[in-house]
Amino acid sequence: MDKPQLILIDLDGTLVDSVPDLAYCVDAMMERIGRQPWGETRVRDWVGNGVERLVRRALIGQLDGEPDEQEFDLAYPIFLDLYQHHNGERSALYPGVREGLAAFSGQGLRLGCVTNKAEQFTIPLLRALGIHDFFEIIISGDTLARKKPDPLPLLHAAGHFGVTPGDCLMLGDSVSDVKAARAAGFSIVCVDYGYNHGQDIRLAEPDAVISSFTQLPVVI
Repeated sequence: MDKPQLILIDLDGTLVDSVPDLAYCVDAMMERIGRQPWGETRVRDWVGNGVERLVRRALIGQLDGEPDEQEFDLAYPIFLDLYQHHNGERSALYPGVREGLAAFSGQGLRLGCVTNKAEQFTIPLLRALGIHDFFEIIISGDTLARKKPDPLPLLHAAGHFGVTPGDCLMLGDSVSDVKAARAAGFSIVCVDYGYNHGQDIRLAEPDAVISSFTQLPVVI
């Protein structure tokens, strides 16, 4: 793989293990509406498509399907309030992330963060973990009209830097990242530790799979 001019990086499951915060808030939400909490292990399989989808999954206890809308309308604001107050308290960078970002930056690579998480949660989390300033552009789930797996966020970032898609790399952890990258004409490398609903990311056939950001220089 040729060395890219721009690397766009997913947030949850790629840079940060945010499940501990999300699970805490899901369980507190469930208890407030008189339901039993699920625990971190169950919640981990539901993360990856934004917090609204996470809340819907928690209410029905499975990946696919829809809850009662009245129950969702009750639960969702509770979750948002909880997450606003607890975002970043239990989350942690994955091993090798800080070292990898420093190495990419030191090589003169342009870096951006592209996530489906809303901006009100994205920016505080990046700041809380001390990596906000590595990124020259941050595109959240509500920044544009469409989010991953749509290619729009990736193409918007490439246009922002004046870089052709063929000179760009997406670094993510899920099928959504692979689909967005393919549709945008980006190369795609995935980490093997993220949130892909329990499925091996290799099944999505990214260009390469790594176990740590520190392995990326070998790939490119």
